[in-house]
Amino acid sequence: MNTAFLSEVDTRQASLSRAESRVASWILANPGEAVGASVQVVAANCDVSEPTVIRFCRSMGLDGFRELKTHLIASLHKTESYLHHDVSPDDSSSSAAVKVLESSVNALVELRAQIFTMPFEQAVEAIVGSRQMVFAGLGASGHVAGDACHKFFRLGIPCVTAIDSPTILQQASVCQPGDVVIAISHTGTWKEVIEGMRIAASRGARVIAITDPESSLADVADILFPCHPDEDTNVYTPMSSRLAQLTVLDALQVSVALKIGRSAEENLRSAKTALSSGRSGGEVS
Repeated sequence: MNTAFLSEVDTRQASLSRAESRVASWILANPGEAVGASVQVVAANCDVSEPTVIRFCRSMGLDGFRELKTHLIASLHKTESYLHHDVSPDDSSSSAAVKVLESSVNALVELRAQIFTMPFEQAVEAIVGSRQMVFAGLGASGHVAGDACHKFFRLGIPCVTAIDSPTILQQASVCQPGDVVIAISHTGTWKEVIEGMRIAASRGARVIAITDPESSLADVADILFPCHPDEDTNVYTPMSSRLAQLTVLDALQVSVALKIGRSAEENLRSAKTALSSGRSGGEVS
């Protein structure tokens, strides 16, 4: 286990204010719990204000609470953390299932707190009447891109996916004004995605990014949906981050449908009727 950061917290504790020292003491005693906690939970456990927790982060030379969690994850890194950051090898199947579910619920609760500040109106205006939509993503985000394309095309908007590096770069290179490219990435660090979005923007396309607001991908975007749940995807398979991405895109699809109005509703009805007529029964997937 790499405990360098926790050792640094222990060393600096004496130089912190009394309130910040309480934050340090709690984190040193509960590093694992701190990784999965929100700033509100940490503040409550330390009996301090939320700004005090942020000041503690600054005193430790960190940019903010998210970077604190990143350092804690590195400090607690073990091989078994490749499974899921909240699950330990000693957990029963039921306990593991509950922890995974709670992690997903927490991600959505955090997303709800941010949702009113996200640029839905601006994105809807860009999408409605667009020539085509391109959904780009790699790895797990590529699956999210595919899911979004499957939903948006039913509104009557031409849609394509770009879910491998060559396709992302080539699709970007043939973009035109009136196109909207939605790039999906938890970390926002895939160089092929970043370069592709730069190319698309240079050709007049509008770039919407669903990603970490501090990432290089965010810098390229015209419209940014800051979506970065606390999840180290270098250590374990994306779970809560993927759920947050899917939720943002579902909300955006509904918002676009409402803006388009009757024609969107007719397209959705027609798509469902066509699918239903080709099968003996069942629901549209």
